[in-house]
Amino acid sequence: MAIFIDVFENNWTQAAVFDEEGFVSLHHQENQNTSLSAQLREGTKQSHTMAENMAFIKCFLKGVVDKKAYSRYVGNFYFVYGALEEGFAQLREHPLVGRLYYPELWRKASLEKDLNYFVGPNWRAVVKPSPSCQVYVNRIREVVETDPVLLIAHAYTRYIGDLSGGQILKNIARRAMGLPPGEGTAFYDFEQIPHEGKFKQRYRAQMDALGLDQATIERIVAEANYAFKLNMDLFRELEGNWLLSMARLAWNSLLAQFQRKPARSEAAAPSS
Repeated sequence: MAIFIDVFENNWTQAAVFDEEGFVSLHHQENQNTSLSAQLREGTKQSHTMAENMAFIKCFLKGVVDKKAYSRYVGNFYFVYGALEEGFAQLREHPLVGRLYYPELWRKASLEKDLNYFVGPNWRAVVKPSPSCQVYVNRIREVVETDPVLLIAHAYTRYIGDLSGGQILKNIARRAMGLPPGEGTAFYDFEQIPHEGKFKQRYRAQMDALGLDQATIERIVAEANYAFKLNMDLFRELEGNWLLSMARLAWNSLLAQFQRKPARSEAAAPSS
């Protein structure tokens, strides 16, 4: 899954403010670029940093990955991307959202392949959305029905990150879980997008060409920050499993050191 790896520029626009209950508001700062893509990059910068500093993300990037917890992670995003992509299919003819209809980005089918690998062929009967996942899915569906333009924020939050860090995360997952080539990492493969950097440029240009007014852009930025919060809630649910994996790894390493010491001591002991 995307772990919010993206490239930011130096034009400040807005920063999200969170409290114990979640997303609260935006603080306006100097805006040097009025394009939607630039304001999304800068307006979600604080949320991006907060997400990267979560224990779940740090563990993943260090290669501490538990297969059972990872399968839950994949399962939750199956429902999230399912809702997101069903929304775009429903809004394909929408005058604004329809212009960002790019099925080559869609991840639901690839997540199905990964779930088949991690959970087994009966995964549909086993995998269920977690409480935080259901909140996320409900929000996407609400946006589709009541304020479709905000779906742009959810697409930006997920797909741009997926394109940015996919291969890095794929390699981490393969090494950490000892996955055979071509198994368990379908999510990270964009088979219909040969040049991910160029595609991101085209996607951002298309967003900027929508011709949105500043008020609408600010609502999209606010929704993108809320999407980051929804993602962080998902990560927070899984942190216990990831931290347990780290503790287990540390314990096994310590135990191995203790087991080696007596062997060295016996070898060094003088014979009588």
